Amino acid sequence: MAPAARLATSSAMLLFASTIAAQAITPAPSTTGAATSPSITAVSDCHAHGTVQYCVAGTEEYQVVGPTRTEEFESQYTGCHLHGSETMCMDSKGEEVTILVESHEEPADEEHDDDHGHDHGEESESGEVACHFHAGVEHCTGPGEEEESTGKQQCERRDREYNVPLRVGLLFVILATGTFGVFMPILASKFTRMSQKSIFFVILKQFGTGVVLSTAFIHLFTHAELTFANDCLGPLAYESTTAAIFLAGFFLSFLVDYLGARIIMWRQNKKAIHDAEGHTTPTSADAKGEATPDSGVARADEDDRSSHVHVHGNNEEKVGVWVLEAGVIFHSLLIGLTLVVAGDSFFLTLFAVIIFHQMFEGIALGTCIAGLPAQSASFLQKCMMAVAFGLITPLGMAIGIGVLDRFNGNDPSTLVAIGTLDAFSAGILAWVGIVEMLARDWLHGPLHSSSPLRTIVAMVSLIAGLALMSLLGKWT
Repeated sequence: MAPAARLATSSAMLLFASTIAAQAITPAPSTTGAATSPSITAVSDCHAHGTVQYCVAGTEEYQVVGPTRTEEFESQYTGCHLHGSETMCMDSKGEEVTILVESHEEPADEEHDDDHGHDHGEESESGEVACHFHAGVEHCTGPGEEEESTGKQQCERRDREYNVPLRVGLLFVILATGTFGVFMPILASKFTRMSQKSIFFVILKQFGTGVVLSTAFIHLFTHAELTFANDCLGPLAYESTTAAIFLAGFFLSFLVDYLGARIIMWRQNKKAIHDAEGHTTPTSADAKGEATPDSGVARADEDDRSSHVHVHGNNEEKVGVWVLEAGVIFHSLLIGLTLVVAGDSFFLTLFAVIIFHQMFEGIALGTCIAGLPAQSASFLQKCMMAVAFGLITPLGMAIGIGVLDRFNGNDPSTLVAIGTLDAFSAGILAWVGIVEMLARDWLHGPLHSSSPLRTIVAMVSLIAGLALMSLLGKWT
């Protein structure tokens, strides 16, 4: 081969070898998704939002693509790894699922509606921030002013248009519904032959007991926990804050009941001593068997003790109803406020739920008020207690309408106030429901030795109250 040819061949071979070496040591350009994908090894705390599953890794929530609602969602996925730009994890059967890590926004055709009343139909004017309503309070996720989308909750207040005339009109619907529910047992016991011993009264009272218990734990305690877990509030220095406030409400209710009973006992003892000092000693018994001084005084003392126990029990029951109404009033005020500040996309759904909620809660409170004997509460006093309940939720709605242009449900001080009142009210209603209603009727009251039929009817009513009020907790 000629020298020129050999030189050309050698040059070509060197150029080819250099090209191969450059390709071997130069990394392939990474995709945008891989470069921005967080390092995930496992996801947990998986839960369903409608038909879509979401899981948590660190402090972030990611959508899981793969399982459907017809299958059993798993609580966690492990062995996460990258396949190109996608993050894949393994389920317990060794099958792969995809974790969406490039965007925390949901597909446009998916509704994000979970067990606590989420509604993702609300967006900002730019369409970049996804907002929903969680327990009636707005939560927004999306990019900050100069940040890429992180999926972290946005805590600033968002301006939106509210249908104020609709809210004002439905305020009167709530007023009528709550008033009807609370007055129905009171008027029925006053103007019909229904007494506390009637089966209809038993059904209403046990249904109300179930409603009170479910309100305490399913509604109030759960909402308080969700409020204190809000990202805008930040991590709590004391993790048991909700339970501690709940316990404070529970203990304060016990303290009010106990001190009330002691005060009533002191007043009754003082009255009994005063009456005993004013007794006129009867004359000696004659041969015909007339009463002796000792026997007359003994009968008078026995009558005084019987009257004392009766009045004491009536006043204790009145104190218990007062405690119940206090807890219900705190709760109902927050319900009215929460309803009004909810966005229009969630307002009508929440309103329909609260209609039933107020009806059931009104029946529960009205039955307890109706059960108070005339010696401890007159009909006028019972009506005044019922009116207070009927007005309190519309009052909360009126306050909400007044602050619509300024209210921010993600403000830390607002979150602390709402969470504290919810947890405190839960403690009050838990005491009343367990001690004043459940234990008093079933362990120390008429149902302790009632007939099998009455017991079964009462138990079914109790369970119905628990179940129906707990079901409403799905949307509130």
